[in-house]
Amino acid sequence: MHNPFADPQAMITRHNARFTVLTPQLIRMEWSANRQFVDDASLVFINRRMPVPQFEARTAGKWLHLQTEKLLLRYKASRDRFTKENLEISFELNGKCVAWQPGKRDHSNLRGTTRTLDAVSGATQLEPGLLSRKGWALVNDSKRPQLDDSAWPWVKSRPNSEQQDWYFFGYGHDYKQALYDFTRVAGKIPMPPRFAFGTWWSRYWAYTDQELKQLVEEFEHHNVPLDVLVIDMDWHLTFNLRWWNKRVDQAGQRMGWTGYTWDKNLFPDPTAFLGWLARKGLKKTLNLHPASGVLPHEERYAEMARAMGLDPATKRHVPFDIANKTFAENYLNILHHPLEEQGVDFWWLDWQQGDKTQVAGLNPTWWLNYVHFTDMERRKKARPLIFHRWGGLGNHRYQIGFSGDTYSNWESLAFQPYFTSTAANVGYGYWSHDIGGHMPGEVTPELYTRWLQFGVFSPILRTHTTRNAKADRRIWNYPNADYNNMRAAYLLRYALLPYIYNAARQTYDTGVSMCRPMYYDWPECEEAYTARDQYFFGNDLLVAPITAPISPKNSLAQKQIWLPQGQWFEWFTGTMLTGATFIERSFALEEIPVYVKAGTIIPMQPEMMHTRAKPIDPLILMIFPGEQGETCVYEDEGDSLGYQTGECAWTRARHEQIDPTTKRVTILPVEGKFPGMLASRSYELRLPCAWPPEEVFSNGAALRFSREGQTPSWRYEGEQVMLLISLPNFACAEKVEVLIKTAAALVEHNHLLNGVRGKLARLQRVMPWLNGLWPQEWSPEALIVAAQTGNRISLSPANALQEMQTLAQKYSEAVASIAGIHANQRIVARALRHLRAE
Repeated sequence: MHNPFADPQAMITRHNARFTVLTPQLIRMEWSANRQFVDDASLVFINRRMPVPQFEARTAGKWLHLQTEKLLLRYKASRDRFTKENLEISFELNGKCVAWQPGKRDHSNLRGTTRTLDAVSGATQLEPGLLSRKGWALVNDSKRPQLDDSAWPWVKSRPNSEQQDWYFFGYGHDYKQALYDFTRVAGKIPMPPRFAFGTWWSRYWAYTDQELKQLVEEFEHHNVPLDVLVIDMDWHLTFNLRWWNKRVDQAGQRMGWTGYTWDKNLFPDPTAFLGWLARKGLKKTLNLHPASGVLPHEERYAEMARAMGLDPATKRHVPFDIANKTFAENYLNILHHPLEEQGVDFWWLDWQQGDKTQVAGLNPTWWLNYVHFTDMERRKKARPLIFHRWGGLGNHRYQIGFSGDTYSNWESLAFQPYFTSTAANVGYGYWSHDIGGHMPGEVTPELYTRWLQFGVFSPILRTHTTRNAKADRRIWNYPNADYNNMRAAYLLRYALLPYIYNAARQTYDTGVSMCRPMYYDWPECEEAYTARDQYFFGNDLLVAPITAPISPKNSLAQKQIWLPQGQWFEWFTGTMLTGATFIERSFALEEIPVYVKAGTIIPMQPEMMHTRAKPIDPLILMIFPGEQGETCVYEDEGDSLGYQTGECAWTRARHEQIDPTTKRVTILPVEGKFPGMLASRSYELRLPCAWPPEEVFSNGAALRFSREGQTPSWRYEGEQVMLLISLPNFACAEKVEVLIKTAAALVEHNHLLNGVRGKLARLQRVMPWLNGLWPQEWSPEALIVAAQTGNRISLSPANALQEMQTLAQKYSEAVASIAGIHANQRIVARALRHLRAE
């Protein structure tokens, strides 16, 4: 429970000033002309009842010295407001003393986020955040409205008195601690329901219910997973809205922008339609632009008018006044709850009509987010979720963000990795972008593919576009090769859901968002600040999305990536690389620059068409090369608030190299429980860049080789250079131990596996290019022999060493054979450059 009243033992009062020590690195500083200090919650700071840190307060003359473990505050007691003459805070950063005084400007703030990317083409300026390379940040809370202590806390104006209300964060470069403590006083970042991490379909389009049903069936037909259907504003009456039509309604807003009444021409039976979607396993959200209030044409106008004291016979609209508690309660009870009972799961709050309310300092975006999210909380309507724009500091408590109508171009895509990760600096960890962009612009298959790949490794994967018939986000309408790449991105997203859900739980527990900048972990490395277009996705994946076109000369995109110190595995090519350094790498269209710490275990799941389609059985553990590693797989009910009260479970798994030829994988008994939890499950181990084993034992029982991957057994995917072990079903309370024994002769040649996956992919990639030269030429035999290496190993794993020992020679022979082709030198040159590039 949140409690805005700090422990009196944490407070020191001197004349017109009061200081509250919240943590060793966080101090609240208040000055009041009439010595009336604020104890109510503000919109941002809702919990000041913290364990009292150890500190010492002493007086030396007129100066108060307040010393915590990390900070020294000096204040010259007087009736004057805080100035550089009477207040100073100092702390140590990298062995040097840093001193802050009021008015000191911070030119090294690492920024936060901004309300929207509407109409942004490329980059835009971001608001200041909570982190700075200077080691301090000041949050001025003096003018923010407060919350009362009613059953549903409501906004109220600040007292009209001279006051200062500041929060000083002095964390040096311990950025993660700063964010953790911020969420302790400003509220945790809540976990979205699990379905939110699946894929969303959204488009500004006047769909009929039949068109949307057909769309859903097309997703099914093409085996493309989908969890959330976003229905834009045309679900309600829009009165033939056209951009060139300047008609306005009684509220002075564009006619048809606001609405709560279904358009029965498009949706003759909304309840039946929403029920059909629910049976398909989909969640539904509707778009809202509520600025016009409630107009006389609405089905529930009379009820709303009477509730607000208006005579419906007057046909006067009910003005929108979200800061009015009576209006807000009626707004929810009369307009929204009935639609939710029909089957609407959550709301897309698309506020675009100004930043003022009847309460001074209260932004309507901020307050709409609060009203809708806490309404779901109060009614315990599953796990609360809204989809909205950033309203300002404190909005981290109300996910998920809608970043707005960006332009459809490479420049917009290039900005979004930095934008998304930097939002972690204010705890706003769940931005959802228009994948593909919104504003008109040619979205080539390549651009859309790269945007989708970024979406895989971003908090929310939601496609969108404007009302432009030429802008299509249905991946099956693209050329087959592009469709395959796009679908692969969707499937990878779903495979990673256990890892992503783990990251969401870590965000809730720590205040560190799943997408976060590099400098959180390497704050003293200059490269961590300059490598702005890469980020960590969860604790274990370093992602550097491709945001520029491939070169027509070799069909590869060049990317410079900073690898921190240590060993890193390049997921899509199977290459082990060493940091700390910048590297130059080349990537084909289907490849994503993703780097995994050596020894990492990534939890994954089998293919499924939506997040609730079936249980995670088997649980897949991807074990990357390394001497040892571990993970802890988090699970809960997925859509309830039980995660906040301990209704959850953890499955710990680890691996270790016992000796050069033997690896042991241990899966410990599940800890904890939650409703609907599996009593038993099977497991699948995947070991990339590994040799075929001599023997595999599961709890002492030997597993046999099976090309088809029958359970239990092991198999080998030569093209992926990956060992796959399918384990039998075990009780979740049972410990599982797997021993993998590899021949010493193979272990001695581990270096032969490095980068093989990427090489085989390149060989296979150029074959269709050369086959297209027919009847003059086609793929030479040497190329086919080299490209088939992985396939031959899959069929006969015992020949793996021989195949790997001769691959380099076969690769060279393939290149030489291509160089001897005399037809269409442009294609031949492209193939050669593709194979020779690093």
